[in-house]
Amino acid sequence: MMERRAVLGGLAALFPTVLSAQTGNPFAAAWPETDFTRSMIDLGDVISGGPPKDGIPALNDPAFVSVATETALLEREPVMTVAIEGQIARAYPIRYLMWHEVVNDSIGGMPVLVTFCPLCNTGMVFDPRLDGQTLNFGVSGLLRHSDMIMYDRGTESWWQQALGEGIVGTHTGRRLRQLPAVMENWAAFRTAHPDGLVMAEPDWSRAYGSNPYQGYDTSRPFLYSGENPPHGIPALERVVRVGNRAWPLSRLAEAGEIREAGVILRWSAGQASALDSGRIGEGREVGNIRVTDESGRDVVHDIPFAFAFHAFHPSGIWMLGN
Repeated sequence: MMERRAVLGGLAALFPTVLSAQTGNPFAAAWPETDFTRSMIDLGDVISGGPPKDGIPALNDPAFVSVATETALLEREPVMTVAIEGQIARAYPIRYLMWHEVVNDSIGGMPVLVTFCPLCNTGMVFDPRLDGQTLNFGVSGLLRHSDMIMYDRGTESWWQQALGEGIVGTHTGRRLRQLPAVMENWAAFRTAHPDGLVMAEPDWSRAYGSNPYQGYDTSRPFLYSGENPPHGIPALERVVRVGNRAWPLSRLAEAGEIREAGVILRWSAGQASALDSGRIGEGREVGNIRVTDESGRDVVHDIPFAFAFHAFHPSGIWMLGN
């Protein structure tokens, strides 16, 4: 697989020029099964991220090991936690999602789609069922506003990962239901779920545990030409998104706890940025975030970069405090 890190230089600037210079639909030949007569986006906003279709291989029904037997993960290393009521909690390490981006799984018979776009820091879990059918997803190799475009293998419709929404093809305009999930460090998951399960290392030749985007979250968005966030918020500042609202992580980290808009946001130290140092578990501090309602139930949220929130929620509300 060509690492996107390898094209962060000159090629990054070329893709928009190359595609805009072509006539007709530059994607039709590679996507013969996609119904391009149904679309809700400007195809000119879609560019190659480097790898071809399935060049980043999605995972299906991965193996899991018990918390007690996992030894590779570092204490501060981030994992995506999915805890469905009545089922054993599962952790999906970012060290694996970094290289695969999409995991088609099921928990207690319920299908789940676990996704992570490193370029937007969007770690999101969805229910992949539509009209009683379970969709299986792959990675298209295409980006829109720097965010991964997924595709379903049944109709080869394109889906915007940051929204869980069909944007081109048969399923244009359809939305997947986002499920509660938490990005937390390995130590926190292990403590909270001593009987939990963690995804085992996939059987692929990848540099698991390393960060192919070293220094990314202190640089600039990759292959993004949209507007910068308002209010002087840095493009690569993390924000906590709940619906169409976004809380800057810097504000939450300073406050420790925020109670607004019917939710409670809490920050605690201990989680490494996956997109900072060469080793995922050794990145700079970004902290653990929990979002609950007044009763203590987890609230659906994710932690995108500010530019991604602004790109996909242009009318969103920025929760800046007083």
